[in-house]
Amino acid sequence: MLDKTLTVILAGGQGSRLQPLTLERTKAAVPFGGQYRIIDFPLVNCLHSGLRRILVLTQYKSHSLQKHLRDGWSLFNPELAEYITAVPPQMRRGGGWYDGTADAVYQNLYMLKRSGAERVLILPGDHIYRMDYAPMIAFHGQHKASVTVACMQRPSAEAGLSGILDLDRNGQVNSYGVLHERQRADSGGESTAQVSMGIYLFSIDGLISALEEDHDLNGSSHDLTHDILPKMVAAGGAYAYQFGGETGRVSQDRYWRDVATIDSYYEANMELLDPVPSLDLYQPEWPIRTHHGQNPPARTVPGISGSEGIFINSIVANGVLIVGGSVQRSILFPKCLIGDEAVIHNSILFDGVKVGDRVQLENCIVDKGVVIPAGERIGFDQARDAARFSVSPKGVVVVPKDYRFTT
Repeated sequence: MLDKTLTVILAGGQGSRLQPLTLERTKAAVPFGGQYRIIDFPLVNCLHSGLRRILVLTQYKSHSLQKHLRDGWSLFNPELAEYITAVPPQMRRGGGWYDGTADAVYQNLYMLKRSGAERVLILPGDHIYRMDYAPMIAFHGQHKASVTVACMQRPSAEAGLSGILDLDRNGQVNSYGVLHERQRADSGGESTAQVSMGIYLFSIDGLISALEEDHDLNGSSHDLTHDILPKMVAAGGAYAYQFGGETGRVSQDRYWRDVATIDSYYEANMELLDPVPSLDLYQPEWPIRTHHGQNPPARTVPGISGSEGIFINSIVANGVLIVGGSVQRSILFPKCLIGDEAVIHNSILFDGVKVGDRVQLENCIVDKGVVIPAGERIGFDQARDAARFSVSPKGVVVVPKDYRFTT
């Protein structure tokens, strides 16, 4: 069944609520956890699930993502019909970019039709979770489903714009819709609902038919969640697969995050530093693959002041050099340099950030290539920070990529 499954990863999202981290990269390419990109998580799920034919549909500022796929994921053998292929808009069916998730798949129908696949697994490229897709594919076949939706139990008040599923005892979907603002307010956060994870497994003939019909409809938003799924549910044959069940080869931590905002992104990273993290990156049976640069090991050394370079309860990637500075409960990506008597606390530093002597950072995200001059303080004066940088509703300060400080 795995050989007859084509995987399509939707990785063209703008990620506007993650700005400025998405000013120069798509959401799926945003760094996470000290050395990964967000797209590494669905890709590694495919790898460990035995899915080796993967189309990554790209669109918005995709250079960083495509470079990462080339450098970190050129591991399949095309001679064995294995591939991970980035697919920007081809404009084979119309002259525009992808206009909604359904339209993105529709524009690549020729690739689906010639694939020889019997099923199409459609995944979001910007969620963080571990999942063995093989049991879901088996479930789909056992129920002879037209579409199977991965879902999980969530508080109704947190459902957002996700699809809400009403199920019978056999897992068949009776109805599919979106919980509106008033309904979420009425629930008071106390009730729960079966919520779609945006992971869909389609029988290919039914998907092609639904996409072609939707393309010709005036007024359609050409979205899988809002246009395709409700009609397929109404026609019957739609089933829900429970995420985090007992089947599958990955540890069932039931961890799933859509890091759609700066605050949710920051919190998901900081959770990795908990004594027992919600997402365990150290599961030997399900390692997360990514691209690793050729960097020396991380190192701490004393500074000229005599202060020891230290890090406490932090993730420190290769190539990091801490010269007399102190790093506490923070995440440092490769090749960061921390100067003498600098104090980094509750912060995330992307690749190549250079922190000068006596710098103090608190609750910060510093994007790639930033050089912070000696004595700078960020995260202590919200008005001053807001005048220079982006500050999230919960007070996380984001210094954008390649920002240059004025003297």
